[in-house]
Amino acid sequence: MGTLFPTSMNVSEREMEGESNPPEKLDAGALFVLKSRGSWLHCGYHLTTSIVAPALLSLPYALSLIGWFAGMLSLTVAALVTFYAYNLLSLVLEYHAQLGQRQLRFRDMASDILGPRWGRYFVGPIQFGLCYGAVMACILLGGQSLKYIYRLSSSKETMQLYQFVIIFGILMLILAQIPSFHSLRHINMISLVLCLSYSACAAAGSIYVGNSKNAPSKDYSIEGSGQNRVFGSFNAISIIATTYGNGIIPEIQATIAPPVKGKMFKGLCVCYAVVVTTFFSVAVSGYWAFGNQVAGTTVLANFMVDGKPLLLTWVLLMTNVFTLLQVAAVSVVYLQPTNEALERKFVDAKIDQFSIRNVVPRLVYRSLSVVIATTLAAMFPFFGDINAVIGAFGCIPLDFVLPMVFYNVTFKPSKQGVLFWVNTSIATIFSVLGVLGAISSIRQIVLDAKTYSLFANL
Repeated sequence: MGTLFPTSMNVSEREMEGESNPPEKLDAGALFVLKSRGSWLHCGYHLTTSIVAPALLSLPYALSLIGWFAGMLSLTVAALVTFYAYNLLSLVLEYHAQLGQRQLRFRDMASDILGPRWGRYFVGPIQFGLCYGAVMACILLGGQSLKYIYRLSSSKETMQLYQFVIIFGILMLILAQIPSFHSLRHINMISLVLCLSYSACAAAGSIYVGNSKNAPSKDYSIEGSGQNRVFGSFNAISIIATTYGNGIIPEIQATIAPPVKGKMFKGLCVCYAVVVTTFFSVAVSGYWAFGNQVAGTTVLANFMVDGKPLLLTWVLLMTNVFTLLQVAAVSVVYLQPTNEALERKFVDAKIDQFSIRNVVPRLVYRSLSVVIATTLAAMFPFFGDINAVIGAFGCIPLDFVLPMVFYNVTFKPSKQGVLFWVNTSIATIFSVLGVLGAISSIRQIVLDAKTYSLFANL
């Protein structure tokens, strides 16, 4: 059995050791935010929104840092490894659920499998930083989309980027009050359609511009000296890791109504059908059209040159509206771990979720978290650098390393078999890449610091 790769059936056939544990009493965060009422299809919607986000529009830039071969290889390996890793996490969660100890949060998994300190001092802070950083990045991207729409619709450019970020933050203040993760299922279904739509528009726009008479010269050489190329390649890996990253698999699986066996795998299949369609089409078309001159923010920035659109205005407007709406859905998904932590701390699980006693602190603290994120996004509007830092410090540990560790510790596959060494090799390789990516992303911030200014109008 040591050479078999894991499936839900393999796990269900394992002989459970010991007695099943009685279910623990849920705290307010788990009871109110992580309601377990969804189907596998709802799970697929949540997964798609959390992974297929507007950050994918920066993939052409990542390819420009490492070239065609390394870029396509990195995209493919990241897809295979994350699908495998998320499936491993799902199997570990199913195993504990069958034992009567269902784990609803990433930090719960770490605490139960590796020890309480791992959950409290490592996984908990990393996940919070990842999710809150993603919220900041999404609010910034929402503001940039609003500004782009404004530039297309008006000849006057009197408004600054921070003003658009604040406007988008006001929208997030409203969406943040949606009570539970499960309540987002219909929003995330629409989000799935939106991400397919703006990805199709971006890919078609790149192909059109690449074939037009105004097409930029295509240069696919990697710019910079040897040292800059090396650091740029690790920066690209961090961006790709962020794009494929999730960081909230346990919280998403927590929304599934029991029994959970096999449902997460179906949801992952839905999600990755969308992932492959969108990621590769946008990355390939964008890099093909613009080469090493592709913008470091998103490929949509390349469709405007000296204030003049390279595509029909209505196409650009439509693409940015799709992006704007979907990034709002992504933001509220990544607010859920913060909302869960706030509910756990300030809300009383013994009384009704919508009582005055619970509604008031929920409104106050959720609003405060959005205000802080909006303020930081307006102050530091540097999406590309934020993207790389999130990938290096958050996505690589949570999505490329810990799933393999959790599986090996939980199921103890034979060291004579392939599975143990596949998991160990993946965890080791991506741990090294994570460290190098962190160094590279910090270095890039230092290099770009001279261009930074608070509330910059980018």
